[in-house]
Amino acid sequence: MYEDYTQERIAKLRVIKGDSARDMSLSLGQNDTYINKIENKKALPSLQGLFYICEYLGITPRDFFDEDNPSPAKLDGIIDDLKALDDEALTHIAGVIREMRGKK
Repeated sequence: MYEDYTQERIAKLRVIKGDSARDMSLSLGQNDTYINKIENKKALPSLQGLFYICEYLGITPRDFFDEDNPSPAKLDGIIDDLKALDDEALTHIAGVIREMRGKK
């Protein structure tokens, strides 16, 4: 179960980032088929390898295993931007989000 999750999560986050498996593999200092083998369930990364993959994707290991967060790098960026806003702006943003989710 977790093996499939890890491999599928790497593939999903790589696609969101917009990089090829080959480019990601080479950027990680691995052979050009490293990520492809992981995504095709022929291999699993080591723990250290997973940390490097998370760093490459711009996320934390905690983000990686957060199943409820489909796009952790984007969400982290949004949170950083929100931290710079004042209370009034945050209230407006919260209202927009509730409206988008269909909640009043």
